[in-house]
Amino acid sequence: MSQLLPTEPPAAEAPVGASPAAGRTHRYVPWRSSAENQPIGTLFALPYLAFVAVVFAFPLGFAVWISLHDYFFAAPGASVDRPWVGLDNYKTALQDPAVRSAFGHVLVFLVINVPLTVVLSLVLAASLNAAIPFRTAFRTSFYLPYVTASIAIVGVWLFLFSEDGIVNKVLGPLAPDPSWLTNSHLAMPSIALFVTWKQLGFFILLYLAALQNVPKDLYEAAAVDGASKLRMFRSITIPSVRPATTLVVVLSTITGGNLFTEPYLLTGGGGPNGSSTSPVLLMYQRGIEQSKPDVAAAIGVLLVLLVMLIAGVQRLVLERK
Repeated sequence: MSQLLPTEPPAAEAPVGASPAAGRTHRYVPWRSSAENQPIGTLFALPYLAFVAVVFAFPLGFAVWISLHDYFFAAPGASVDRPWVGLDNYKTALQDPAVRSAFGHVLVFLVINVPLTVVLSLVLAASLNAAIPFRTAFRTSFYLPYVTASIAIVGVWLFLFSEDGIVNKVLGPLAPDPSWLTNSHLAMPSIALFVTWKQLGFFILLYLAALQNVPKDLYEAAAVDGASKLRMFRSITIPSVRPATTLVVVLSTITGGNLFTEPYLLTGGGGPNGSSTSPVLLMYQRGIEQSKPDVAAAIGVLLVLLVMLIAGVQRLVLERK
């Protein structure tokens, strides 16, 4: 009697006419370049990548180079020596009281502007997302200041908040003295309120887009359980739009870091006594008006690092589960 030995099952035969690679599966390789995985998408992204490289990456790199050299403006085509000075321009910037004050002013601006922007835009977006009369007209009215030229909006704001403006006339004896934009303690908060009002329409649109993805069933189930409107807003709306909140916070922080037009126009270039000077406005004053582009570049690099740090901390806090 022969001994039975275990044998391996026969391999399945490929169908007649099938290619040798018919049984293979193609897996997505994470480390494969995006150009190989999505060539068409990469092709469409190339114009924007070129735009970012020309408009953002190159100027930022050139600003870093300027900040590390003794740089000054010269006639076109002139060959001048711009020696390496290392961190001297950064030391000069940090030792300047005006620079430290400007960074303090922008922090005051962010403390006021960012929370107000998030709260007001979310509340208004939730209200405009409901079935209310004249909803389209309200959405358009909130967005109009964002697309209107800043010089026109500044003119209206000056008309309202000047010393003999409408706001002070309404407040009467309660009006501040000096007035809003000429008061060293109220100038930057007034600018923060102005920017919040002007940019609000854009952030409302971001929240409206996020609210379209919140399932209506959640609100219906909460209503059946007897939840109030406030409870549904806290327990459903706010958690559901968390990614949009992160985007709003980061974008409003970047906008605050780039603050220039508003203090330049509203307070006549950072007044009174420099109490509303922003770092970008100070960069203009140092680099263009005082012909110190190397120090101005150092201020700009410090501002970029500060905004990146604040935005990074904000993302860590907001995206934490």
